[in-house]
Amino acid sequence: MDLLLDSGRAPGDVLVITTDEPHPWATHELSFGEASYWALHDAGDDVFHTDVTGAERAGARPVVVVAVNGGPESVTASALSVAHAKATALLIVCGDLKRINSVMNAGV
Repeated sequence: MDLLLDSGRAPGDVLVITTDEPHPWATHELSFGEASYWALHDAGDDVFHTDVTGAERAGARPVVVVAVNGGPESVTASALSVAHAKATALLIVCGDLKRINSVMNAGV
């Protein structure tokens, strides 16, 4: 994330999607309720973190980062598909290379 921001990307340009456990930021923001959480997304001022189910609701952003942090391969495949549709300039996938390649080879 630091490299993206240091390279000139605005925080609001970035959507982060997790495939298993939510990012701690998302957990914290959701503790204030769904409406508040999605208001942050709609404001577009900061990096927005969500899981794959929330990513379907999220709008497109120039940069989408997929953090493959566990979960079933079907969820990873769904996250990659959604991320590909949401990223307008750059898609970054982070995680275990064997797992990512396995899902990619399955036709994602």
